[in-house]
Amino acid sequence: MDQTDSVIHFNIQASDQLTWNVEPLLHEVKHALERLATEDETSVIDLRSIPLAPGEEDRILEILGLGEVVARLNVLGSSDVVETEYSGVWVVTHYNENEETIGRFIEVTRMPEILRSQAEDVAETSERLALRLEDEQQEKQTSNKLAVEK
Repeated sequence: MDQTDSVIHFNIQASDQLTWNVEPLLHEVKHALERLATEDETSVIDLRSIPLAPGEEDRILEILGLGEVVARLNVLGSSDVVETEYSGVWVVTHYNENEETIGRFIEVTRMPEILRSQAEDVAETSERLALRLEDEQQEKQTSNKLAVEK
């Protein structure tokens, strides 16, 4: 089944104190999780595109909790991929070279796209492993030949 990102619409409310967007956002995560379970539809919520008061993003992360999987990637800057305590709900955070957060997303998916091996990379590493195995075989044959000659 082809996975597509769904568009997320919010009823965003702003004020001087709290934005009151924590609860609607968490309800959207719940609906996205239901779509993933029933239709295999993935969703991405860009937390930096939603107005949140200080502490509200932390509250969202606290409610989602921590699951069993944490991955740290170092590709064009660092990224953390953290499974929440709700299977299928992931928090992906990207950092600049100073380790400042430049992007944070809630991905509702079976596996975040950033963790998937790219087809080109798989093909290249398959060839590289084949060459390595050939080198190992040649070294073994050379070693065996030297042992027989002694």
